[in-house]
Amino acid sequence: MTKTVDLPQGTLEMLILKAVSLGPLHGYGILLRIQQISGERLEILQGSFYTAIYRLERQGWIEGEWGESDNNRRARFYSLTAAGKRHLKAETAKWADMAAVVAGILNARADEI
Repeated sequence: MTKTVDLPQGTLEMLILKAVSLGPLHGYGILLRIQQISGERLEILQGSFYTAIYRLERQGWIEGEWGESDNNRRARFYSLTAAGKRHLKAETAKWADMAAVVAGILNARADEI
């Protein structure tokens, strides 16, 4: 069994944007996509997840449209806006930079300092 990973603050929004950038999905579908891509290593609480969805929609980074899910239920499907694409690109670059800095620190050896 693979150990789950806790998300650092602010990461959930970026993951939602990434999941939606791969194609429109309803809320629960976004949650499943993130879990699938993470190899089931991320456990996201639905309360914080849906709060993040609403926050992203208010900020204009995603937009929702009512439709019908695979099981014939009414569901809100979300897609990325142009502003959301720009924000995802910027956040991805920041995350990659931070990860590189932290990795460099963790890999430092005493004889290299």
